[in-house]
Amino acid sequence: MPREVYGRDFAFLPRSELLTFEEIERLARIFVALGVKKLRLTGGEPLLRRDLPVLVALLAAIDGVEDITLTTNGSLLARHAADLAQAGLSRISVSLDSLDDATFARMNDVGFPVSSVLQGIAAAVDAGLTPIKVNMVVRRGVNEADVVPMARYFRERGHILRFIEYMDVGHTNGWRMDDVVSAAEVVARIDDVMPLVGLPPLYPGEVADRWAYRDGSGEIGVIASVTQPFCADCSRARLTADGQLYTCLFSNAGHDLRELLRTGATDTALTTAIGAIWRARVDRYSEVRTLATGTSRELPMIDPQRVEMSRIGG
Repeated sequence: MPREVYGRDFAFLPRSELLTFEEIERLARIFVALGVKKLRLTGGEPLLRRDLPVLVALLAAIDGVEDITLTTNGSLLARHAADLAQAGLSRISVSLDSLDDATFARMNDVGFPVSSVLQGIAAAVDAGLTPIKVNMVVRRGVNEADVVPMARYFRERGHILRFIEYMDVGHTNGWRMDDVVSAAEVVARIDDVMPLVGLPPLYPGEVADRWAYRDGSGEIGVIASVTQPFCADCSRARLTADGQLYTCLFSNAGHDLRELLRTGATDTALTTAIGAIWRARVDRYSEVRTLATGTSRELPMIDPQRVEMSRIGG
């Protein structure tokens, strides 16, 4: 969220335009009835939402939910980890792009040190929110030298580190293909010093390719949405804080479920609407981008209004 856009005077949405916890819980129940088994709270930064453990408890009470996960930048995690675990949160994913404060700030433009993230991870471990996954976005010329140190650090602590190719979500990150460090290069860098062996996916549609250390000391994951797109197997839907349903991380338009909720739609009507949206989706942006990379062809799915990561989540 660039400071020059989201400054002190930026007019954020009034609370009345955000879904209430009860509205989120109602939609979650419908999604679960349609086959969803895993729920993830993301952002922006979800720990900024007041009374978040209340929402976690509502979601944990839904029959059929097998896993509730939260993705956070870790800045507030030490304060909330115990309450989230008590409310029923299953696991935590923490975003951390470097162990070096200067590099971390360059990647994220944040005002807190790496130590606060590590303290949050420690608090999550103490609360039983394991296994913990740490997400590292790798950008060439910025933090690719940190790949091996990060892998070594989190291997020693028993956490799963996942490397994510730098992606062109929205328009604020100034993405170019030259910025991308491929998943294959990441694996090769680590394999040179800590030999790896490939692992099978845990479930159909898993976005991360898994690699284990040959000495049995843990595993890493690599998410190659740029160089090895997985559109055909994607099974994720995204619901924004103001009730827009997106069927792709690279979408340029959502589907307004808040309007249906607040104009008296029955659960049956909501179920029909969500099912129709899902069946009609044709999202394959990453595949189209890969086909066009290195050519003069335009990417037909790029739109000036493409939604930003800070709104749609990861």
